[in-house]
Amino acid sequence: MGRSRAEEFDRFVTARWPALLHLARLLTGGDRHRAEDLLQEALVKLWFAWPKVADEAPEAYVRRILVRAAARSARRRWWGEQPVGTLPDPPAAADETAAVDERTRLEAMLALLPTRQRAAVVLRYYQDLPESSVAGALGCPVGTARSLTARGVARLRRLMAEPAGAGGPAETVGPSGPVGPSGPVGPSGPVGSLGPVE
Repeated sequence: MGRSRAEEFDRFVTARWPALLHLARLLTGGDRHRAEDLLQEALVKLWFAWPKVADEAPEAYVRRILVRAAARSARRRWWGEQPVGTLPDPPAAADETAAVDERTRLEAMLALLPTRQRAAVVLRYYQDLPESSVAGALGCPVGTARSLTARGVARLRRLMAEPAGAGGPAETVGPSGPVGPSGPVGPSGPVGSLGPVE
C-alpha cells in the first residue's frame, strides 16, 4: 500500500472513529470495552481490504464487519451482564437534561433486544440506512431485515411502556439506553425521525 493510500486510511479512521465507535457500542448493548475491541478488529480487516474498498464504500464495509462481529461475539460467550433492580451509577439529576436521560434509557432498552433485532434497529434508525443497506449489513433478504426491525421496535415500545417503578425490564437494565411514550426515541427524537448519528 502506497503512502497516499495509508494517509487516506488514517484520514478515514480519524474522521469516522467517533461515529463508528458509537455504532459498535450500540451493537454490543452499551459495552464500551467490547465495542472498542470489535471496532479495532473491523479496522484491521479494513486496512487489508483498503485498496479494494477505499474508492467505493469503506464505511459500509466496516459497518458490515461490525454487525457480523457483534453477532459472533454474542453467540461465542456470555459477557457477564446481570440484571439489577437499580442502576449502579444513576446519573445526577441536577446536571442531566431530559434528552440525555431519554437517550440513555433507549440505549439501555436496546441492550435487552436480541442481537439481530438490535442491529436492525440501530442501522435503520440510528444510522438512518435504507432497508436494502440494513439487509446488506445483516446478510439477509430485505423482508427479513424489515421484520427484524419491526419486531425490535415493537419490543422497545413494550419495554418502555412499563412504569419505571413496577420492577419490570425498565428497571432491570444496566446503564446503557430509551423509548418515549409514542415509541423509540433516539438522539434527536422519535425513532421514525432519526437521522444518522455522528
